[in-house]
Amino acid sequence: MTPAEPRIAVLRAPAAWRVIDFISDLHLQAAEPANFVAWQRYMASTSADALFILGDLFEVWVGDDIADSAGFEQECGHVLATAARRCDLFFMPGNRDFLVGDVFLAACQTRPLEDPTLLEFAGQRWLLSHGDALCLDDTEYQQFRVQVRSPDWQQNFLAKPLAERQVIARSLRAQSEARKRGSQPSDYADVDTRAARRWLQATQATTLIHGHTHRPAEHDLGRVSLAADGAPAGKKVHLRRAVLSDWDVAATPPRAQVLRASARGLQRIDLCAC
Repeated sequence: MTPAEPRIAVLRAPAAWRVIDFISDLHLQAAEPANFVAWQRYMASTSADALFILGDLFEVWVGDDIADSAGFEQECGHVLATAARRCDLFFMPGNRDFLVGDVFLAACQTRPLEDPTLLEFAGQRWLLSHGDALCLDDTEYQQFRVQVRSPDWQQNFLAKPLAERQVIARSLRAQSEARKRGSQPSDYADVDTRAARRWLQATQATTLIHGHTHRPAEHDLGRVSLAADGAPAGKKVHLRRAVLSDWDVAATPPRAQVLRASARGLQRIDLCAC
């Protein structure tokens, strides 16, 4: 199945939902406690009825058994479970934490979310994705993504001892960081506009919300006529994509944004400015 024709999951928001928050790319890890503290504070205070985590909550995840014993991952699970008593939580895998599994999510009372998912909320259709599958110019990564998302690769990897998986993960991270050091930010592949438009038109959605690129912005993808299958084309509407921020509260300037959706539209909330 090509990125232009994904299998689309559909989620219809309960009538009681009035506010939804979206976050992604926090890359939580024990070595960066400031990000964890900012996330923990946000999770305990958000007024949203539902929270969608669109990938890369963790810098790395080598299997749900990493949270079986006391440590950073288990502490993150406690934060999720506590927040789940106040709002509905959803998790979509990213390119760093695609091995987060149903066991961990169930323990945290967090629902898994397929990539992509069409969300029907507040009279609109919102298409949600981590975004990495749409960065088509990064052909090396796309080949790697196909490999590690295959059931056989994941089964073989998860069958290895935890310590061995952690060594492999550290090696992959080191390779990724070395690649970044040899590139400029402008060299990183961005979401392919034509593919994003095809995804939106296929789902009759007008807004794509995604992370992955660490380039928070609003992009106008042009005007198209949207119509349900078999119906005549309606009036032209603007397509757009809203890119989520990564989180790095120790950066200059610090970064930690939430994208909030309501009947009034989308609002960016800068937690570092509060």
